[in-house]
Amino acid sequence: MEAVCELYPDADIFTLVHIPASISKTIESHEITTSYIQNLPGNIRHFRRYLLLFPHAIQQFDLSGYDCVLSFSHCVAKGVKVPKDIPHICYCHTPIRYAWHMRGEYLNKFGHLRKYIVEIALDYLQKWDKKISMGVTRYIANSENVRKRIRIAYDRDAEVIYPPVDCERFAVSDEDDGYYLIVSALVPYKRIEIAVEAFTGIDLKLVIVGNGPELGRLNKMASNNVSFIECADDKEVAEYMEKCRALIFPGEEDFGIVPLEAQACGKPVIAFGKGGALETVIGLNHSQNKGETANATGVFFYEQHPQALQNAILRFERIKDQFSPHKCRDNAIRFNRFVYQRSIKKHIQTVMADFEHESLMAEQEIRL
Repeated sequence: MEAVCELYPDADIFTLVHIPASISKTIESHEITTSYIQNLPGNIRHFRRYLLLFPHAIQQFDLSGYDCVLSFSHCVAKGVKVPKDIPHICYCHTPIRYAWHMRGEYLNKFGHLRKYIVEIALDYLQKWDKKISMGVTRYIANSENVRKRIRIAYDRDAEVIYPPVDCERFAVSDEDDGYYLIVSALVPYKRIEIAVEAFTGIDLKLVIVGNGPELGRLNKMASNNVSFIECADDKEVAEYMEKCRALIFPGEEDFGIVPLEAQACGKPVIAFGKGGALETVIGLNHSQNKGETANATGVFFYEQHPQALQNAILRFERIKDQFSPHKCRDNAIRFNRFVYQRSIKKHIQTVMADFEHESLMAEQEIRL
């Protein structure tokens, strides 16, 4: 979104909630309009408690008078009401996770009664999401992985435009301070506990940079070779990446920017071989010469189990010196900011031109 704000500095922003100082100055410089959820009781940081109000709230914005609407959606943003004479492009990070492909994982954490109630709510969200999906003129998916989900959930196609990685923020480094690194929000679907358990019993260090509701549980599980950094700014995160041995990425992501940020530092990635990581990491099995690292930028493991990750780490330890920092950096450059900006601007211009042409054709048919 920030990269698009740079392209369109006069664009207005509409959002369910806005937590001041939580976003970049580039985004803050725009006119920002929030929904009524912003003023509901309680700390605005806990806005997710009002989930069932999101569909109604997003449809209260008046978007008349604009030339084009671009929504960034992983939940309800695509449901915004757009006048019929304006094209609506949705940059879709994923169809609503807990209503579609991660529904089972989300429900499993509840008891029987609460599970029943939550399932009714998710049924409502899924039906609403399917219905409003038809109001989008064109979809952009943030990966081939998400493109497939859009086709399954909405029966719509999408063009893939990968999210931008700010490669200039990172420097290629061959430093190795001997630790493995995780940079992540500490929430259940990130599966950080797999890494914490994997490092129990092996004489290697793991540093976890991030915070979230899972922190307490993970801390109790962790052995002495696992340490937590709860707060780190962008500069500190870059320094941790530049000095690590490799990045650990145990969850399944829609796309996943962090593995590319690590590769921009010249660091290999040990990732769960599913989802967006398959598009951002070149695994050993995909290298040109079987059994050699060649152009590989990481190692995959294919079961979300501590032993599978531990095996991948130990395999990496045996061949770590064969990975090239510059190959890792080259792979990240393919997703650089200017590539994204060029692609998304071209897409917006094409959709607007096509929409105008189709509208003129429709007017001519009416006159006839």
